Order: sequence, then C-alpha cells, then structure tokens
Amino acid sequence: MNMKAEAGRSGKNVRSDCRVAIALRESGGIDLQLRSKVDALYGASIRALAAEVLDKFEIQNAEVVIEDSGALPYTIAARIETAVKRLRPDETRSFLLPYREGLRRATTRDRFRRSRLYLPGNDPKLAINAGIHQPDGVILDLEDSVAPPEKDAARLLVRNTLREVDFYGAERMVRINQLPLGLADLDAIIPQEPNLILIPKVESAAQVTEVVDHIESLRASFGIEMPVHLMPIIESARGAVQAFEIACAHGSVVALAIGLEDYTADIGAERTLEGNESLWMRGAVLNAARAAGVQAIDTVFSDVNDMDALLASVREAKALGFDGKGCIHPRQIPVVHTGFAPDAREIEKAKKIVRAFDEAERLGLGVVSLGSKMIDPPVVKRAQHTIDLALRTGILNEGWKEEENEG
Repeated sequence: MNMKAEAGRSGKNVRSDCRVAIALRESGGIDLQLRSKVDALYGASIRALAAEVLDKFEIQNAEVVIEDSGALPYTIAARIETAVKRLRPDETRSFLLPYREGLRRATTRDRFRRSRLYLPGNDPKLAINAGIHQPDGVILDLEDSVAPPEKDAARLLVRNTLREVDFYGAERMVRINQLPLGLADLDAIIPQEPNLILIPKVESAAQVTEVVDHIESLRASFGIEMPVHLMPIIESARGAVQAFEIACAHGSVVALAIGLEDYTADIGAERTLEGNESLWMRGAVLNAARAAGVQAIDTVFSDVNDMDALLASVREAKALGFDGKGCIHPRQIPVVHTGFAPDAREIEKAKKIVRAFDEAERLGLGVVSLGSKMIDPPVVKRAQHTIDLALRTGILNEGWKEEENEG
C-alpha cells in the first residue's frame, strides 16, 4: 500500500478543479488543510464532504491537503476518491453523491446527431456549462484527450459528471478507451446510465460484441432498463474494410463515426484540408452505415478559428450523405447546425413528398405517387427527416401543413 498520493490540479490557470494530497500516518486522526478562496462561504461544506468521503474508505489517520480552485462537490469527491484509490490500488468501494433528478433521459436510435461536442474527461470546467451551447450530443472523453497516468482520475470524474451535470437535452455520450482498458471504463460508466458509448479504433465486429456483452452484464446487475446505444469509430484501413460487419454487429449500434487522424497515419498519408486521401474511406464507411440502416457521422474539423472552412467541410459532408460531424469547440456547433440544415429547395421537395404521402394515406392507397413518379418508402422517410430537421432548426413552422391549406 502507498503512503502518499494526490489527484486533481491546482494553479493560477486552473478553474473548477482541486488538488487533493493524502499522506497516511500511524495515528493522530485526520488533519485536513483547506486552501480555498471561497473558504468563508463554502469551507464548512467542503470539509464535511471530505470527512464523509474519507470515512467511506475508512481513512482514519492522515494529513489531507485540498487546494480548491472553485471545484463543485462532485469534482471534490472524485478527486479525493482518486487519491484514496491511488493509495489503495485494490480498493473496490465507491463514493457516490445522490444522482441529480431528471438527468436520466432515454434517446432514440434515429435522433439527430448533427453535432457532438468532445469534452476532455479530466477537465471539469468544460463540462459544467457544455449544454448551454446546444449540441446534439456531449462526449465525455476518456481516450485521446486524457494522458495515460490520468485515466483513473478521468474515469471517476466522468462517472460523477453523469450523475450531476445537466446537459439540457444533449445526448449523454462517453468515449471509452480501447479494449481491454475500455471495459474498466464501462464498469464505472454504465451504472450511471449514459445514452451512448463511443468505441474507439474498432476493426472488427468481435470488438463490438465484447463491449455489448459487458454492457448487458452490467445492465442486468444494476437493473438498468434504459437502452445504451453504441457508436463505433472507424480509424484504420482494417476498420474501413470491415465497416459493414461492424455496423451490423448488434442492434444497439446506431451510428458509425470516422476518425481521420489515425486513419491517415495508418495508410501513411498526410491529412489535408481537401481530404482527397480519405475519400475512399469516407465513402466506404458511409455506404456501410447506410447498408446497415445506421447513421454516418463525419470526423472532427481541427481548426477552431476558420469558420468558413468548417462550413465548407460540413456542406461537403452533407452532400456526401453524412448525418453529423464532430466538434472540438463550442463555437463550431452553430456552424455545423447551419451546414446540415436543409435549404429551400430541399424543404419544398420534402413538403411535396410528405403531402403526397398524407394524401395517399387519406385515400387508402397502397402506393405513393408525385405526378407521374412513384415514391418509394425510403424516399418518404428521407423527406420526413428533412421536414423534421427544418422544424428542429426553426426554418419551418410546426403548423406548416395547416398554414399552406389556409393559403
């Protein structure tokens, strides 16, 4: 057993976090030293929380230093627990604050996933207000954005974030680490009922099945009824070749996403703004997703300052057939939503198809026609998707049918 351990961060540029250092000793009880600018207001509650966490893990004799930079209780609790578990690597108990009411909301397979905002899992300040930017999904990331020595700390912080932070309707997503480390992530995350798990660097259907089996075991153990969707990320040449099998691996797969940084490195190419080096891969993954009946999600755009180039990239992705794109900064979200919004021509065409479908249903017809053309069910479904997207973005009013009838 270690005698000293610490977790978290402190310093001039750190916000909404804290550094916790614990040094065990033979006797003398708990000597808690709190350094916080809000000690006068919240010092008593911080000390009470620390005592509660330490008592949970039966830490009775220790010097504990907390350097607070405006951390919320769920972050403080996660940092103390991390330090304890670094002292005791075999510790299996957890300290959980009450689950905030209203955070558990099921999402559907086909919900809009135009934008998904990546948040580093070990940086609490970015998660607190992420929902106000109105992304379709928020990704609490445990993989690439977290340094290897901090994986354990990020896992506990993300666990607590899911229990406490309201993302205002955004789909609650977590990107786990590559297997087998990702299975340990699932042990902490699935009991908190996220909506969707992103599986990185998937190259076979067997990897998806391994994740599914682990999730189903956890759902059974914790009595979880809410579905957990999956989004495998294709990031290699092998993964691109196997994309259809990956998409069909299990019914919980709702989308395939693309990661081009790893893909271009895998094929020995340099990633360019034009993207010619990845056109085959994007087409392969897109077609695999469509053939499997799941969504296709494009890669992130790495330049957070060039909004014009981002908009062009989004429009290209939309033209290719993609349903969404990753975001690494909140300012990218409205641009992504604008780029995926249907234009006037698309909306008018969709309205005609939906009206023709409604009329065919009213007359009890088994087929839908628009003029001299027969309209297949997939075309009707796509038209309704366009209408829904126009309604979601405020381009079209909810009562558009009635307004046109009155006109």
